[in-house]
Amino acid sequence: MLNRRHIRIKVMQTLFALGQNEISEGNTDQKFLLNSMSNMYDLYLLMMSLFIELHKKSEDYYKKLQNRILVDSNEPEPSRVIINNQVLLKISTNKLLIETIAKQKINYWDLDFEYVDKIFKQILKSKIYRKYAESNNHDFESDRQFVADIFRDIIAPNEKLYDYLEDKKLTWIDDLPIINTNLLKMLKQIKPESNDTYFLPDLYKDEDDKQFAIQLYQKTLLYKDELNLEIKGKTTNWDSERLAAVDATLLTMAICEFKHFPSIPVKVTINEYLEIAKEYSTPKSSTFINGILDNLVKQYQNSNSLNKTGRGLK
Repeated sequence: MLNRRHIRIKVMQTLFALGQNEISEGNTDQKFLLNSMSNMYDLYLLMMSLFIELHKKSEDYYKKLQNRILVDSNEPEPSRVIINNQVLLKISTNKLLIETIAKQKINYWDLDFEYVDKIFKQILKSKIYRKYAESNNHDFESDRQFVADIFRDIIAPNEKLYDYLEDKKLTWIDDLPIINTNLLKMLKQIKPESNDTYFLPDLYKDEDDKQFAIQLYQKTLLYKDELNLEIKGKTTNWDSERLAAVDATLLTMAICEFKHFPSIPVKVTINEYLEIAKEYSTPKSSTFINGILDNLVKQYQNSNSLNKTGRGLK
């Protein structure tokens, strides 16, 4: 679920918080980093639990409409298309998923059920639902497309849900686009034979990625003074005094990768930090950062001090 760019962003945010004295250096700061990444998985589980609650809501809604028919026989027969949706059934009956949600105590919708109600009403009013309900074809493919469509067009862009998540945990706002992208991909690719573990992906691709996060954080801190001298040597006094805190953090991380992560190609490091700068810093930051990193790489290459192993890494 987490890729290397997301990991770099989490490390940047932790280093930035440390620099702003929002957390203290020691065991707690690394714990803060690991928690910020594991909290991202809680957000994923929360979004999955929303599907379970929407399915429950559809059952309650159907029962209420059935009771109205008992009172007034002229009422039309309510549709069971959401209740019978094969993808929603796979999610809502997934014992492993339900157990994991319960274990992590992701029970937010029990208290904040009004958000489920609002999203459910939006779904019922949508063209996506009307087209789906009127169709005579409800095979697995059409069920999958319906769930993917309501997620992409109704749930993911929902502003009230966005505000709700921001109130619950501020870091979730940075995580939400990543979670939504991964979740939409999973919804589009689910198959009838997909087992219970399908909707419980690993947070890290492998153990190497988790260790990369820890080592990048630890080494950037360990060599902080040395890395800052490298930056100072490539900036004027005017630049140094006005260097944005985020830019300084990104530069130290990038130089740390140049010098202390021999298996990561220089181009990968530069591209990653330029993209992060575009998203998290000032409009001119990526150009500024690119200039400093480019000069440093040339300096390292000329002095044969670029510590990279493997073909094409320099």
